[in-house]
Formats: sequence, C-alpha cells, structure tokens
Amino acid sequence: MSVAVVTDSTSCLDPERVVAAGLTVVPLHVHVGGRGRLAGREIQPGEIAEILRRGKERVTTSGVAPGEFSAAYREVAQRTGCGEIVSVHLSGGVSATVEAAQLAREELADELAVHVVDSRVLGMALGYAACSGAAAAAAGAAAPEVVEAIRARAEAGRTWFYVDTLEHLRRGGRIGRAQALLGSALAIKPLLTLKDGEVAPQERVRTRSKALARLVEHAVAAVEQARRGGLDVELAVHELSAREAGEELAGQLQERTGVCPVVVELDPVVGVHTGPGTLGVVVAPVTG
Repeated sequence: MSVAVVTDSTSCLDPERVVAAGLTVVPLHVHVGGRGRLAGREIQPGEIAEILRRGKERVTTSGVAPGEFSAAYREVAQRTGCGEIVSVHLSGGVSATVEAAQLAREELADELAVHVVDSRVLGMALGYAACSGAAAAAAGAAAPEVVEAIRARAEAGRTWFYVDTLEHLRRGGRIGRAQALLGSALAIKPLLTLKDGEVAPQERVRTRSKALARLVEHAVAAVEQARRGGLDVELAVHELSAREAGEELAGQLQERTGVCPVVVELDPVVGVHTGPGTLGVVVAPVTG
C-alpha cells in the first residue's frame, strides 16, 4: 500500500473499524468552560449531552489546527511508509477543518504529497466514505483513484436528522439554510438534511413521532432507489443520549429494508451543535 487515508473524529467510526480499515483519525476539539478537550479521547458523547442538558457551562467547538494535521501526516508517513496521504474531512460548509488540512498540505509540499478531500458530509456518511477510500488504497489504488472512491461514496449517500430544538445549531452558527425554520421553531419539529454541504430543512412536521416516521420513509425511499441502480446499501442510525429511540429506529429500518443498521453515538463535536435527543439516519450506497 502506497497511500494512507486520514479522516477526523466526526466520521463517528468505532476504534475497531478504524483499525480494521487501516485509517488514521485526527480529533476535533470541544471547549467546555474554556477548557479544550479532544473529541472522542478526552470527552465522550454522553458527557457532552449531560453538559448541554445542565446548561451551566459555555460549550464551543473548534477544528483541527494546521500544525496538528502536519504532525499527524508526518506520523502516518513514518509509521506506514506511505509516500502519499489522502485526507478526507467533514463538510467545509460547517467547519474550517478542510481549510486547516489544506494549509498543512501546503506546509509539507516539499516532503510529502497530501490530497485533501472535502466530503461535504459528516457522521457515518463521512465514515463510510473514508472506509471506501481505505479499501481502495489497500487494494493498491493510486491516490487519484482513492480520492475518486471517497467522492463517489460520499456523493451517493443521504443523511437526515431530527433535533429536539434548533437552538444548538443556531448558537453554534451551523444552522445554514435551516435558518428559515427559526421563526416557527416552537410550532414544529424540524427534520433536517445536508444539501450542498450545509444543514438544510427537509420538511416541517408537528410532532416528534411524525418526524421519526418521516426519517424512516426518506431512508427507505433512498434504499429502494439505490437498489434500482444495482447498488448494495449500508445504513447507520445516529443518536445522542437517545439510545433506546435509536435502537427502535434501527429496528424499523431493518424491518422495512432487510438491512441491519449500525447504531452509532454522534461525535461530541457534532453533538454540541445538534443537542441531546438528536436522531439521524445515513443511507450509504456501496459504490465500489
């Protein structure tokens, strides 16, 4: 293998899958009361949900600094012996992480070839794309082919999520096109999606149960569309402090599609901006 793949903690991949895929994950940062912690290493999803519920401390997030990326790239190159790195990250529409990776690439231009990919997604949509890139690299693909494998998987996927309130997205400045829902936020339960790399409204519903039912319907329709195109599908259900509801949602999806979804806690950084009670579904057609 001559190409190594790097991603970030918003990919929500469990450690076992990271090791099996041969990936390297660089953590983003959560700041609680001014103290920075590494997402997934020094602070876990359940902790951030409880902190947000208490509402006593200011919570913010930040991406990976260029220097952190540079150090990670050098470590990966030394450990793996790979001469090229493909670094794929959460959407540039919601984070400056991609920009930091690009700055690190420029810094290392004379010693290491780094290819930075804006996935325009997050969560397991990013995780699945990173795994596809790692699989291509393990099979001997050159860096451009690895990049193409990542882009194809990310672009084929769909993501929807339900949040109890838009307040966390608004407060963190990640609300994007869902800003249009704020005026009626008290009267609706927002169902959101990612469009062109930004958070966008999918539809407005009146109750939480209706929102979750619509999550299932959208996911089932996407699975059926992928199958009509001859593609297999992987499914993920995201949750933050809503495990029981996440398992129930996964059961409904399995019953309707025959695919067993993986139920995954949201990364702490994403959780800061969506809040406790978040539920999401990722439909990831297998493109390679």
